[in-house]
Amino acid sequence: MRLRDERFLSFVVASTSKTRSSIRRFTVHRNWVRASSVLGLAVIAMLGYGFYGLLQQGRHVRIDQENARLRAENERQRAEVEKLKGRVESVENASRSIVEMSGVQSAAVPPVAPASIKGSGGPGLPVDTSATLNDLTARTIQLESKMPELRQHIRVPSIWPLDGPFSDCFGVRGNPFGGGSLERHTGQDIKAAIGTPIHSTAAGTIIYATGMSGYGNLVEIDHGNGVTTRYGHMSKILVAQGQFVKRGDVIGLVGVTGRTTGPHVHYEVRINDDPVEPRNYLPGGWNH
Repeated sequence: MRLRDERFLSFVVASTSKTRSSIRRFTVHRNWVRASSVLGLAVIAMLGYGFYGLLQQGRHVRIDQENARLRAENERQRAEVEKLKGRVESVENASRSIVEMSGVQSAAVPPVAPASIKGSGGPGLPVDTSATLNDLTARTIQLESKMPELRQHIRVPSIWPLDGPFSDCFGVRGNPFGGGSLERHTGQDIKAAIGTPIHSTAAGTIIYATGMSGYGNLVEIDHGNGVTTRYGHMSKILVAQGQFVKRGDVIGLVGVTGRTTGPHVHYEVRINDDPVEPRNYLPGGWNH
């Protein structure tokens, strides 16, 4: 009797047709089968690793492309910001030229008040940290579009509402009542004793002459072409709504009404109801 050799595996392949049939027998060594299996697994693993590598390489390429796009976008925005700075500077220079056109003579800059003297206030608005480059550009365009009209108009705020030292300026400031929070200040605070006369900084029509939250007793003057000024914290209002006033007319007296830490006038300049830097319209304001 013939014993089967366990070292080999036999495969039988049978085929039939209409005329004949045949049987074929194949014998394969077990070690060869094992080696073929290991080799096949190795090939599959290598193919899988290669495919994974291609995926990773593609991912790195996409990341590099995205980084390049972001760098280009940042460079574009940087260039736009630089361009916008130039335009803002041009607007500020135009504002100063308007002041000169209004016939303003150079004036002495008032002294800086000691920090210990209270005289800050005005409405505290939240700081807008979401302003975008497009917003800034749109506002700059809006201001630029008003310059030709303003140049033809002498009703431009161009004198001090009163003589006194600056306290809080236009922009972001710390809460004057403490707490460590920040708030947006829409005007220029100028300190003075209670009862000091407050003057209109340009000719115009009184459009508001009563109390307003945060401002206390407030006078607002329309100078035409979208330009208005506000004077807050008055102890007494000396004009009425609808009244026309000339530049230099007394419109009220300094007080401590509204949200304030001490006697002063809160002075605002607005274009289309948008607060702008008042020091552009104060003689010597930027040298303070």
